[in-house]
Amino acid sequence: MPFLTPNSLASLVQSALSTQSTRLGRAAHAQMIRTLDAPLPSFLSNHLVNMYSKLDLPDSAQLVLQLNPSRSVVTWTALIAGSVQNGHFASAILHFANMLRESVQPNDFTFPCAFKASGSLRLPATGKQVHALAVKAGQICDVFVGCSAFDMYCKTGLRDEARKVFDEMPERNLATWNAYMSNAVLDGRPQNAVYKFIEFLRAGGEPNSITFCAFLNACSDTSNLELGRQLHGFVMRCGFGKDVSVLNGLIDFYGKCREVGSSMMVFDTIDKRNDVSWCSLVAACVQNDEEEMACELFLRARKEGVEPTDFMVSSVLSACSGLAWLEQGRSVHAIAVKACVEGNLFVGSALVDMYGKCGSIEDAKRAFNGMPSRNLISWNAMVGGYAHQGHANMALALFEEMTVRSHEVKPNYVTLVCVLSACSRAGAVETGMQIFESMKAKYGIEPGAEHYACVVDLLGRAGMVERAYEFITKMPIRPTISIWGALLGACKMYRKTELGRVAADKLFELDPKDSGNHVILSNMFAAAGRWEEATLVRKGMKDVGIKKGAGYSWIAVKNAVHIFQAKDTSHERNSEIQAMLTKLRREMEKAGYIADTNFALFDLEEEEKVSEVWYHSEKIALAFGLIAIPPGVPIRITKNLRICGDCHGAIKFISGIVGREIIVRDNNRFHRFRDGHCSCRDYW
Repeated sequence: MPFLTPNSLASLVQSALSTQSTRLGRAAHAQMIRTLDAPLPSFLSNHLVNMYSKLDLPDSAQLVLQLNPSRSVVTWTALIAGSVQNGHFASAILHFANMLRESVQPNDFTFPCAFKASGSLRLPATGKQVHALAVKAGQICDVFVGCSAFDMYCKTGLRDEARKVFDEMPERNLATWNAYMSNAVLDGRPQNAVYKFIEFLRAGGEPNSITFCAFLNACSDTSNLELGRQLHGFVMRCGFGKDVSVLNGLIDFYGKCREVGSSMMVFDTIDKRNDVSWCSLVAACVQNDEEEMACELFLRARKEGVEPTDFMVSSVLSACSGLAWLEQGRSVHAIAVKACVEGNLFVGSALVDMYGKCGSIEDAKRAFNGMPSRNLISWNAMVGGYAHQGHANMALALFEEMTVRSHEVKPNYVTLVCVLSACSRAGAVETGMQIFESMKAKYGIEPGAEHYACVVDLLGRAGMVERAYEFITKMPIRPTISIWGALLGACKMYRKTELGRVAADKLFELDPKDSGNHVILSNMFAAAGRWEEATLVRKGMKDVGIKKGAGYSWIAVKNAVHIFQAKDTSHERNSEIQAMLTKLRREMEKAGYIADTNFALFDLEEEEKVSEVWYHSEKIALAFGLIAIPPGVPIRITKNLRICGDCHGAIKFISGIVGREIIVRDNNRFHRFRDGHCSCRDYW
């Protein structure tokens, strides 16, 4: 390298930083040592400290600083700023303290870095000390220092101090107002953010993209669709209609307000979409139960060359969970491995959840064990996976490992819902009651409506329907829809018609428009042969305009989802499906199968009842699976309602006849049929 002047060497160091080239920076440093006398000029040392610290080479930065005999506030600030930029907050505080020991006074660039380090470490005491130093140095009136102090108090949860700093600031810039609104939303005070936005506009402030996004987050958190729409119009008026970050915020806002159509409209107006645009729309689809659309968008993004991020992958995995689309979930898993995001905590948790909800508990366990680190969500996903499958012993063993052996993980409200649900599905009454009764004393968690619903379900499934009703009457909280729904389900299972009427009446009061409760009561009367009462319930539904939600079953074959309804003949392979149903019925009758006509919902002749229950959607989906899925591959069916008793018994028979593993996920649990048996042990 030819001889370079000190100014040229300084420019070279700046180029190394701007291009993130460690090699160029070290070469420039070597040239300084070769051509300049020691010690290096202070301004060159400052450039080197700044470069090394911001390139995340802290040891080199500190060494250069120590070799500089005339360390100034610029030198120390460069080191502190680089530490903060790379997330070394504790080191930043230590360097700040060392600077003070050398009697070097911080300036208006140093204090914001120290405040950010204190806030990020959640150290209010340290933040207060830095604040005192800023006041003593006369720097607190600086708009950037004041804004940083305010942000630090917000992040450390000291609301009163934050408000006082904000009110006492002689001058507020845009960053200060943005900090107030963003922190108000993060602190769960979205309405305050809305008020501050209005105050900001009245003060003559001109918002930027950060301001708009903070306000949209406030609207999302309050589900204030009208206010968000007003902002959308204001955004267009202010000339931000092409700003990608604002449009991404609008996609997210409309998605959270359940206006996915508006999200897609905004998405279509973006000229240059980034990965956040795609992630936001995929997440909006998942939040609005448009899982199939979310998967299609993900595939479209891949075709357009969008690199999968951890957020996008975890969102599309949630979509696969909702569809119980195992094959698609496995494809996304492969993409996650290829994109090197499999080890991400959120992706790992989403994988565990997806495999658990798709009925592949072995894969869920493999994904869980392969996670480099786990958080509470990961543990809950695995416990929930075992619970859905009815593996109470496995769920309880994992719960014990989580609470006893892994002391760093404390169970939360959701964890105990999963555990009680596992006990319910496995019929483990004593264990479930012990856990419920020790919740507050042992784990410090006050039982909520979901926990009470699990206990009612636990007792009801075990046939203790009267005890479950007694438990409800003695509850300290008002029974919710889920609690009465659990009792109604138990009454249906054990044909406790009168008690079922009591539960149904309570449900009609709480949710008069839900067709499901009316249908269950009608079905209970029908199963008991009380056809007049069943007809009266159906007539009552018709009179008040309540329509029964259609039952669907779906099955994924070769990257396509095939959906069926009862008596469905619309599928392109219908003739093959009907032939398979006829063949199965003939073979089952030979093996001794008798249809349970109690699940026929109309007063028909016996032969007509048999035909009525035979063409339920899950049987049609199974027939299609048998002709479309190769032998040896498990058949996976999902149903949006609870599987009926006749279909449950029929599929048990079929699994033994055809020698196939059949997995049915209904709206209550998983049923794994194999060799004429079901994993639920008939606690369906």
